[in-house]
Amino acid sequence: MATISAEERGALRDSVRRLLADHSAEADVRRAMETEAGYDAELWRKLAEMGIAGLVIEEGFGGAGAGPLELELVMEEAGAALLCSPLLASGVLAAELLRALGDEAAKTRLLPGIAAGTSIATVALTGDQGIWTPEGVAATASHADGAWRLDGEASYVIHGQNADVLLVLANTPEGLGVFEVDPAAAGVIIEALPTFDHTLRLARIAFAGAAGRRIEAAGPVWEAVQQALNLALVALSGEQAGGARRVLDFTVDHAKTRIQFGRAIGSFQAIKHMASDLLLESESAISAARNAARALADDAPDAEAAISLAAFACAEAFSVTTATSIQMHGGIAFTWAHPAHLYLRRARADAQLFGPPAFFRERYIQQLGG
Repeated sequence: MATISAEERGALRDSVRRLLADHSAEADVRRAMETEAGYDAELWRKLAEMGIAGLVIEEGFGGAGAGPLELELVMEEAGAALLCSPLLASGVLAAELLRALGDEAAKTRLLPGIAAGTSIATVALTGDQGIWTPEGVAATASHADGAWRLDGEASYVIHGQNADVLLVLANTPEGLGVFEVDPAAAGVIIEALPTFDHTLRLARIAFAGAAGRRIEAAGPVWEAVQQALNLALVALSGEQAGGARRVLDFTVDHAKTRIQFGRAIGSFQAIKHMASDLLLESESAISAARNAARALADDAPDAEAAISLAAFACAEAFSVTTATSIQMHGGIAFTWAHPAHLYLRRARADAQLFGPPAFFRERYIQQLGG
């Protein structure tokens, strides 16, 4: 992993912020989310040129060699701008899974394209029940005549309909395995899933004798998967924290300028209390996300607990912040006309993406007990 100074992190964050200010404003988000792919290919190209698509990929494979600290800061900016992109699926989850598995041939074959943004990879991990544990794996793989064939299904696959590389977790007679599958191959059926958040793309993938190329694992497969999930949770927490902070900012601006009964509504005590709550939620989320990133970067003994804490704290903070913002805007509820509605949908979807907050709260308690 490359050594990156605090000044370099700040410069990276500022560069991403400027790029997203120019290309991921509200109008840009609304255009991108209604396209078939759900993201702006030109913005994705610019992010890749900046090194964001390969941020956590090793330099030897075309990446920037950065770590959780840099990723979390970038994701704060992505969340603030409601970035529509396959970054979480390809540049984080898939890239980290390949690194953790340790198959040098697979890394050499796949990571340069992921880092360059010319290839989009995703991980097909859980089944229809959406359980992000080994028990949730619903695909199976069997070996016959020198080839692996996959059956079953995977669901809630992020950007599954946009990927050109599927990394599929499947049960084999010897235990869990990860297989590289071509989404265009015979026996692969990809169905787009409806999403509450229109900036998110999810897919259900069915396998019926689909050919798969096994990726060799240097250690236990689920440990590699958990490493990838941990980094993805840090990234998602950063996105949630950044989104909560942006909602706080535009909600406070509204309270300062909205005049009711001859006064700015921000002068009313009830609104002041609500704004104070938003500040507490936002700052707590940022602290939790950055603490989790630091613990993971340092390989701290309590890293797993810090990640679980961030997973439920940031999800709940983002959800509470967006719901309260809508009330402070006069109870506008569900209306596409206001950006608060977009953030509310992102918050509710993010809170379920890798498991609900209750799951991570329970896991956090168990980790503390351990």
